[in-house]
Amino acid sequence: MLALEISPHLPADCRPRSQQPTAEDLCIQTPSVTAEDSNETVMEIFSKYRDLTSLPVIEDGIPIGLINRGIFLSQMSKPFRKEVYSRKSSIAFMDKEPLVVEADMDIESLTFKAVEYGEKALADGFIITRGGRFAGVGHGLQLMRVVADMQAARNRQIMQSIEYASVIQRSMLRTSRDTMLHTLEDADLVWEPRDLVGGDFYYFVARSDGWFGAVADCTGHGVPGAFMTLIASSCLAQAIDQHGPADPALLLGSVNCGIKQMLGQVGGQDETPESDDGMDAACFWYDIATRRLIFAGAKTSLFVLHPGGDGVEMVDGDRKCVGYVDSELDFTWQKRAVQMQAGSLVFVTTDGLVDQVGGPKSIAFGKRRIRDLILANRDRPSSEINRAVQQAISEWQGPNHRRDDVTFFCFRVQEAQRTNQAS
Repeated sequence: MLALEISPHLPADCRPRSQQPTAEDLCIQTPSVTAEDSNETVMEIFSKYRDLTSLPVIEDGIPIGLINRGIFLSQMSKPFRKEVYSRKSSIAFMDKEPLVVEADMDIESLTFKAVEYGEKALADGFIITRGGRFAGVGHGLQLMRVVADMQAARNRQIMQSIEYASVIQRSMLRTSRDTMLHTLEDADLVWEPRDLVGGDFYYFVARSDGWFGAVADCTGHGVPGAFMTLIASSCLAQAIDQHGPADPALLLGSVNCGIKQMLGQVGGQDETPESDDGMDAACFWYDIATRRLIFAGAKTSLFVLHPGGDGVEMVDGDRKCVGYVDSELDFTWQKRAVQMQAGSLVFVTTDGLVDQVGGPKSIAFGKRRIRDLILANRDRPSSEINRAVQQAISEWQGPNHRRDDVTFFCFRVQEAQRTNQAS
């Protein structure tokens, strides 16, 4: 900070205000000159204060201009300029339209003003006033530093919020994961959100006669996707409470109605929908007594490999998503029954795995590679199959950006399935 005794034309005390950053927080006491001062005085001040980048010019306490150090010294160094201009008024090389802001202007508004003024506001700085009277100056570099600090603080707050949201989302999924692990002897699930939170979710419920599972991919990823999982999983839970878990197609239809109603996607033809969101999903009910898997899918398929089978069968769901404006409110998804055997293997995934770009040609991972991985690891436990898939997709992705959330589930039918005696 400059020493105050250098000039008789000094501002009042500039004390920074506290909480919300304003121009006052950037206010620096600095010498000033008037129109009556000569360029010789200006030269003396710039010579005395090597770090002074600009010098305010005031008249009766009101700022009328700003002298840029570089421009002034450049002009005065030209032949005969000192002889001609030394005794002339300081306004000779003054910028008559500098950026002038009130001390109570918030930093965001000040930043927009500085951008409007262009490069000179950042290079020369700006004049700060209180009630229109000169208070001090602010520097562009200072402003940039404060803006960067504010943005960093905001980013930290956002990241802390998202990290806590991740804890909540994982806690909500934990019950389903625990149910899966308690019910199935040979099963494994991988849930990998692209960001800290994601738009994929899974849901498991066990009954004395069987168990229900769902793997779903909601619109978006990150925070918007996570909000959608809350809506969709809530609708699914309500549907199971109302209809029971044994009819996956009925549950998809119920969730479809719930999402459309909650998101305002059921208006008349003349009404503009409030959103166009929904989910892809695979829902399945396994009947322990008959070893039948009842499946209903919304743009999602099952990979099934039976003991001794030559290849992996694909059980395709309907090509209709759940929710979304173009999904009819009364659309009925089809139930598909697959007869399981002891040792039959089932694999289901969201499209984040299938669509991940990579490899030497930067193409999608695709379903064929999934089938090949299942065949190559058919005799291994579900957890090892999933680890093989994880390793393969990681190698395939390479330096490419992760495109979407990834969730996949694998289980093998056992001779005697464990059950949860929940009602």
